[in-house]
Amino acid sequence: MDTQVANDTEIKRKMQFSGTVKKISLAGAVIDIGINQPAVLHISQLPQDEDNPVKRVEDVLTLGQVVDVWVKKVMDDHIELSMVKPLELEWRDIKPGMSVNGKVTRLEKFGVFVEIGAERPGLIHISELAHGYVRTPSDILKEGDEVEAQVLEVIRRKKQIKLSMKALQSKPEEILEEIKQQPVVETPKPERRRTNKKAEEKYSSGEAAQTEVTVPDPTAMELALRDAMDKANIRKHKEKIKKAKRIDQEQEDILDRTLKHKGDSITS
Repeated sequence: MDTQVANDTEIKRKMQFSGTVKKISLAGAVIDIGINQPAVLHISQLPQDEDNPVKRVEDVLTLGQVVDVWVKKVMDDHIELSMVKPLELEWRDIKPGMSVNGKVTRLEKFGVFVEIGAERPGLIHISELAHGYVRTPSDILKEGDEVEAQVLEVIRRKKQIKLSMKALQSKPEEILEEIKQQPVVETPKPERRRTNKKAEEKYSSGEAAQTEVTVPDPTAMELALRDAMDKANIRKHKEKIKKAKRIDQEQEDILDRTLKHKGDSITS
C-alpha cells in the first residue's frame, strides 16, 4: 500500500506497506511506513528458515533497505509489523457454516485436500463431495481445481478443518421439486400435410407405379466399371480353384511317399 494513502487510512491488521529500515537492534528493527506512530519489526517476524533460523537482524536487514511488511498488531503507542505474509484465514476466523473458496492440492482415496488460505488445508471427505455415490475423488476433481465448500467442523487441537461440497449443492429431491414447479410449455402441434386427392387416386389405380419409378440407363463409365469388376471376380475364382488343386496334389504326393516308405520298411 502507498504510504501517502496510509496517513489518511485507519491502520488495521494484515494491511500491507512498503517501508524503509531506519534502525536495527538486537531485538529487531524500526521501519518507517509513512505514519506518525512508530512501527517496529521483531526478529521473530523476519522470514525464517526452519533448518537455519535467523539469529541476527543484520543477516537479513540493512539500514535504508526497502521491505514489504504487514501489520501484525495495532497498539496504542506503536504498530507491530511482520515480514511474513499473514494467512488469509486464521483459526479464530474459521467458523462452521461459513463458505470458503480454495484450490485442490492433493487427492487421496478417502477425500481431497483443499488450500483455503489457512494454516492447514481443509479436507473434503469422499462422502461430502456429492449427494450421489462417488467411486473415487478423481471422478469429480483433479489437482488445481478451484472449489467452493462449506466448513463443517474445526478441530483446532488437531489442526483439522473439515469441509463439504455437498452442503452447498441442491439435493436431488429439491431439484426434482423445482422441475415440477416449472410451468409446462406446450409445443405447437405440427401442421397436417395436405394431400393431393388426384395423386392418391393415381397411386391406388396403379398409374403412379408406372410413371413415378424410373431407372436411368447406365452410362458407359458404369458399364466399364461393372465389366472390370466381373472380370476381377472371375480371376479371383480361378485362382482359388488352382490353389485348391495344388493343395490336393501336394497332399496326394505326401500320401504316396508315406505309403512307399512303409512298403520299403516291410520288405527290408
